[in-house]
Amino acid sequence: MNVFITGGRGFVGRHLTKFLLDKGCSVVSVSRSKKNDQPSHNNFRYLSADTTIPGAWQDELKHADVIVNLAGVNIFNYWTKKYKKAIYDSRILTTKNLVDALPEDNNATLISASALGFYGDRGDDILTEQESNGTDYLAKVCADWEKEAFRGEKKKTRVAIARFGVVADKSGGAMKMMLPAFKFFVGGPLGKGTQFFPWVHLHDLIEAIWHLIENKELSGTFNLCAPEPIRNKDMSKTIGKLLHRPSFFAVPGFAIRMVIGELGSMVLFSQRGKPERLLNAGFTFQFEHFELALKEILGK
Repeated sequence: MNVFITGGRGFVGRHLTKFLLDKGCSVVSVSRSKKNDQPSHNNFRYLSADTTIPGAWQDELKHADVIVNLAGVNIFNYWTKKYKKAIYDSRILTTKNLVDALPEDNNATLISASALGFYGDRGDDILTEQESNGTDYLAKVCADWEKEAFRGEKKKTRVAIARFGVVADKSGGAMKMMLPAFKFFVGGPLGKGTQFFPWVHLHDLIEAIWHLIENKELSGTFNLCAPEPIRNKDMSKTIGKLLHRPSFFAVPGFAIRMVIGELGSMVLFSQRGKPERLLNAGFTFQFEHFELALKEILGK
């Protein structure tokens, strides 16, 4: 199986590449960085290219059985007008260029990333894949992102949209950013802490992508988040308990907004995601509960 990955040098892309190579796939990975620091492998090639711009990199799509679209600049940065444009363009233009380059009647599979941010701030509502999207900036980005990917269906491409929760793993992702505060005795909930935090362990995320690749009858949108969402305050308590640290140093919402601007509001959003379609498709999560996932991350 020939797999083409955009954003292959990112956190998820690196781990997915290794997983696919171990499965015996041939992988072509493209990213903007000129540096390839992934291990050499006979079935792996790295391309340096700006995927928001049409170019020679698109020729590789003629040979791809599966395309996994992970490209997108990190949203966890201060949102200037310029940076918001980069967030949008890196996702929408890359996806547009991917679909434009797909051959007609190709019978390939496109697994295109999106996010639970698609739903916006929804309080305690249970968010299955049938729910409508929100109206905030990130929700609109996700909606446009998915719309571009679904254009692939006109070329007989099987399209599966993977709406990621916040990825947790010991080597990076959300936990790498969150744990230091607790280790230095200043951890605690964000804002009121009542908001639901849609998370997923990296192991389950990678396995879910493989499940979508292997099961050819699956298409449409899929929430890639743990079946048991957790409120931010309960997550903080769990981290504190396992690290033997206090977890009551709440950060007021207004302070978060002052420090990181518009992104601060998004951090306080509540998204009670449920991976209904994955579960109905027979996928089994290894890490359903946050405490179990955190124990693995901490090596306990």
